[in-house]
Amino acid sequence: MSGPSLRWYARRLARMSPAEVVWRTRDQVRQTRWASLQVRPGQEPATPVRLVPERRFTAVLPEDARDAVPADAKAAVVKAADEILAGHLDVLGVVRTDLVAPDWFLDPVTGRRSSPDVYAFRINHRSEGETGNVKQVWELSRQHHLTLLASAWYLTGDDAYAQRVAEQLRSWWRENPFLSGIHWTSGIETGIRLIGWAWIRRLLADWPGVGELFERDDLALRQLYWHQRYLAGFVSRGSSANNHVIAEAAGRLVAACAFPWFAESARWRADASARLARELDRNTFGDGLNRELASDYHRFVAELGLLAAVEADAAGTPLAPATWELLTRMFDAAAAVVDETGRPPRQGDGDEGRALVLDPPDASTWTSFLALGEAAVARLDWWPRAAPDVSSTLVGSLLGPRVRAGDRPLVRPSHFADAGMTLLRTHDDARPEIWCRCDGGPHGFLSIAAHAHADALSVELRVGGVDVLVDPGTYCYHGDPRWRGYFRSTLAHNTVELADRDQSIDGGPFLWLRHARTRVLDTAVGDDEDTVRWTAEHDGYRALSPPATHRRTVSLDRVRRALHVEDRVLGGAGHRLRMAYHLGPDVTAVLDGSVAKLRWSSGEATLDLPGRLSWTVYRGSLEPVAGWYSPRLGQRVPSFSLVGSGSVAADLGLHTVLTVG
Repeated sequence: MSGPSLRWYARRLARMSPAEVVWRTRDQVRQTRWASLQVRPGQEPATPVRLVPERRFTAVLPEDARDAVPADAKAAVVKAADEILAGHLDVLGVVRTDLVAPDWFLDPVTGRRSSPDVYAFRINHRSEGETGNVKQVWELSRQHHLTLLASAWYLTGDDAYAQRVAEQLRSWWRENPFLSGIHWTSGIETGIRLIGWAWIRRLLADWPGVGELFERDDLALRQLYWHQRYLAGFVSRGSSANNHVIAEAAGRLVAACAFPWFAESARWRADASARLARELDRNTFGDGLNRELASDYHRFVAELGLLAAVEADAAGTPLAPATWELLTRMFDAAAAVVDETGRPPRQGDGDEGRALVLDPPDASTWTSFLALGEAAVARLDWWPRAAPDVSSTLVGSLLGPRVRAGDRPLVRPSHFADAGMTLLRTHDDARPEIWCRCDGGPHGFLSIAAHAHADALSVELRVGGVDVLVDPGTYCYHGDPRWRGYFRSTLAHNTVELADRDQSIDGGPFLWLRHARTRVLDTAVGDDEDTVRWTAEHDGYRALSPPATHRRTVSLDRVRRALHVEDRVLGGAGHRLRMAYHLGPDVTAVLDGSVAKLRWSSGEATLDLPGRLSWTVYRGSLEPVAGWYSPRLGQRVPSFSLVGSGSVAADLGLHTVLTVG
């Protein structure tokens, strides 16, 4: 599979501001100049590293931190670590069995292996033909499996874990010298590795070999220096200043605080601290949700920011109170949007990105995330309960108990005006919660909206945590543009498509050329109301001839446990219309005309569909692509999709009712 076409690059260039074009031109010049700095595998570097005379690691864990780890969390870590010692690890849905001595350049999906000695800036990491599935290659080199092994050593003292960490760190450092190979092509990966190395050094603090692994090892010192110099030289800007710039700044700040062993460390720390504070603010709505409007990235950015803030506190150079208040708002927002089982919305792209892994990767990442927030910023009374784990216990131990100041919500919010997210839900403790997310927010963040989906006015509904009406997920980033296009499309979401086109114009992977603009017209979401509702509209079809506006009202009757969806298409007469309702993988559907009977193991519902449309059931269809659900990146499973077809008449109105039995 080839990489993006010249047309894609031209479209990408058109989404940049003049200032960004200048910045990127300067970066290109720097990339050319830095070719002389490349160190090939086995080669001695020509440029010396300037070190301070005394090198110690001082931000260690408190003596009682280990005893505070819950026994079940410890047992889970040991079990997962033993699997890794045996060479087994699930990496983005691919079970690898080669982790005893991994090939850092191999993509297990395509079997391709990128060259380890090519100058990094001459590698086209977007080309699957050149690098394989780069997401798979990069993910292993984030070295989350090594932080988990270090966590196991910290909890047990079993040297087998520490020795494996040392072996693989030295292997990676040896095979990836400065600017050689695929692992020097992305700042986000560089930043995440630095965070992991700081925590490996912290967790192995009492291991006899830790000094020889880090502060007294020339190769380790060079890698720590190279990573920070790389991030200081190349910063994501403009249309790319999303979660990438947060990871870059967080990694730099963590490393400069944890390893202040270089002549440049104070300058790097000050610059990273200022950049992190500025970019966290730019990436976050005032209501606390992440501007990328992708749940996975909300968690990822909040984790990055918090870990950097904790490291700065531990080094005695804390971030400003305003940044801590921002992080607190992010955790409050996260606690507010989950369903009764602790699961967040499935909105936008998701790739399971983590800033730090000290617990088994198959653990509930959002529950662990809320436990981390509880340890760092203090939970509010309405937060769902989250059991402490290794990560929350150890990160919290570096801060100690504290209550962060700030104007925090006294009751659980249901409407996030800035992000355009509204939650309609029941509050009957005797029956499973009905949880419904309504999407009335911006299309995405920045000019390219890289991780957005064409999902304006879509709904997502769960009953007792079971996915009933679902967001389809992501499935893939690279490789097959057909599948990437489907999972981002309007038709793959629970909303209305007109004229066989998406509401927003897709320009290729991670690129949107035109963004539908959505506005919320009305909400009534009070806890004491029998019926809660939401109304919004978007302009994504105003460019059609004749132009059209899609307006939707969603109301939840809490007493009758019924969801009503009223759709109106204003204008646009004659255009083909398709409406889709996608069901979760555990839900079966029997369609009789315009009535569908839905069943799952713990419940059932009746879905009364608009009779003016002709309805078809799909499940795992390839022609056309329909009836698919992606539980995680790299995986897709068949599910039922109901698609209704018709045409727009004058001011068309359509009514759907889902009644939970």
